[in-house]
Amino acid sequence: MAIRALKNHHKYIFVIGGVMSGVGKGIATSSIGTLLTAKGYRVNLVKVDPYLNVDAGTMNPTEHGEVFVLNSGLETDQDMGNYERFLGRDLTADDYITSGMVYKHVIEKERALEFGGKCVEAIPHIRDEIVHRFEHSAKVNKSDISIIEIGGTIGDYQNVMFIEAARVLKMRHPNDVLFIMVSYLPTPGKLGEMKSRPTQNAARQLAGYGINTDFIIARAESPLDHKRKEKIAVSCNIPCERVISAPDIESIYDVPANFEKDKLGILLLDALGLKSKKPDKSFEAWKRMARGIKNHSNREVNIAIVGKYFNTGDFILSDAYLSVLEAIKFSAYEAGVKAVIHTVNSRDFEGNDVGRPLPPRRDEVSHIRSAHPTPVAASTGEAQAAGFEVLDKYDGIIVPGGFGESGIEGKLNVIKYARENKIPYFGLCYGMQLMTIEYARNVLGLNEAHTAEINPRSPHLIIDIMPDQKKKLAEGNYGGSMRLGLYPAKLAKDTIAQEAYSYFQGKRLPKPTAMIKERHRHRYEVNPKYIERLEKGGLVFSGCSPDGRLMEIAELPREVHPFFLGTQFHPEFLARPLQPHPLFTAFVKAAKVRLGGR
Repeated sequence: MAIRALKNHHKYIFVIGGVMSGVGKGIATSSIGTLLTAKGYRVNLVKVDPYLNVDAGTMNPTEHGEVFVLNSGLETDQDMGNYERFLGRDLTADDYITSGMVYKHVIEKERALEFGGKCVEAIPHIRDEIVHRFEHSAKVNKSDISIIEIGGTIGDYQNVMFIEAARVLKMRHPNDVLFIMVSYLPTPGKLGEMKSRPTQNAARQLAGYGINTDFIIARAESPLDHKRKEKIAVSCNIPCERVISAPDIESIYDVPANFEKDKLGILLLDALGLKSKKPDKSFEAWKRMARGIKNHSNREVNIAIVGKYFNTGDFILSDAYLSVLEAIKFSAYEAGVKAVIHTVNSRDFEGNDVGRPLPPRRDEVSHIRSAHPTPVAASTGEAQAAGFEVLDKYDGIIVPGGFGESGIEGKLNVIKYARENKIPYFGLCYGMQLMTIEYARNVLGLNEAHTAEINPRSPHLIIDIMPDQKKKLAEGNYGGSMRLGLYPAKLAKDTIAQEAYSYFQGKRLPKPTAMIKERHRHRYEVNPKYIERLEKGGLVFSGCSPDGRLMEIAELPREVHPFFLGTQFHPEFLARPLQPHPLFTAFVKAAKVRLGGR
């Protein structure tokens, strides 16, 4: 007897990689979510990571990219950030799954005798736990359609259990489950012809797991011609219109509109037996934003990201600061400027003399393109010859989050130069801690001021670890044990921070904002013993925890510096294309003013 799909049953779309990873499954998943939301459906996105880590928190950013943090405090893959930015809403811990989570939960159940003495095996117990998590995420989100991205590629052995779980769902509800394969079509330079054979082989490999793909998103340097579409369709046994062209484009925010050209949204609904509901007008706003981010022709502001996670051999890993880069773009669009984003390696500024940094290494001075503009980058020779004066060409400087000693003195020197030369400065997490240390050293005269993370023997631990965190470290409890997730903070009156938060989408709110909520990921805090001394010395703590114990925002008054502000939290995690973060917008506006005065 055939298994029939339940009437009005929840729908599932699985996005799986073919041929190679890193070609845009996350953006494809995000874009499909945007399209189906615009068609009037409630969508939830799920990221599956097949590694055995329980979460992404202990991974090196130079190897895995940015660690994104949800409101719940769960540390996740950076794709979760793209999901939130494209959907324009917060995701939950139920929307992220790793092999480590699944195996850990099943083993804990076995240890608690919850299997009643049965032999616990990968099939069915691991597989069924995965299916349960897929269904639970849909239930929690009260969604109509789940879009589930399985990380890596079809050929990855560690994906077998997740693909098997998807197959079981398809078997149970054949009319309610679709598979999309995102596959790359290379164009070898010497041949000059786009090759579809790897994609055909990937589709056959997927069929070997008992799954036939329903759609193929064909990633390539250039658009697919009809001949290639036909060839793939015949070989992979799908209609020609279900081969979707996905060429390289200038901005990831163009992808939903690009998919719409091939009518992907309508085709997906038709394949699921659904009809488009009343269209969501927000998609028109999305398309205006995508055009604006890419095509802004107004003045360019040059923003420097001073970090240490750029050491990747001959390549530049901008993904380590992905959310920061995207937040700048959103706020630049709102401020009516084009942001040219430069990456600067902090190790190039570690000389003892602020005017004469250590000679930079060629592989550590780099820049990236911020999806629309062409950056104006300093050459190695220029940085070496000009010393810190090379920073004068930037309209704003950001020191993002990070851990460890590497590059710290270079960051402190850059912060000092930005403060003394009135260059707008924005410190994020570690960037706020370092600006506080720099101020203590060079304004209050506490020359040996430091953070307990680097020098616990310093006589002036401006940044220290809280007692509860000391206990966790003593127990070797590192994973998932920092201050993580959404926490409230109260704002001081008549400060730059409060002024920034009192605007929403360019309009002033009826009354000044008094309380905010932001996402955290850190272990160290401003030492309460030094707060009064820092405040008397001129530093303003414009945001703090409701009990007044933890400092959340530090700044200098506007009459002292145009914009010198740092946050203990990570505002970039809440920046959205249609809702830029107010602090990033205030920073970009300050950079715009500096540009106008030069």
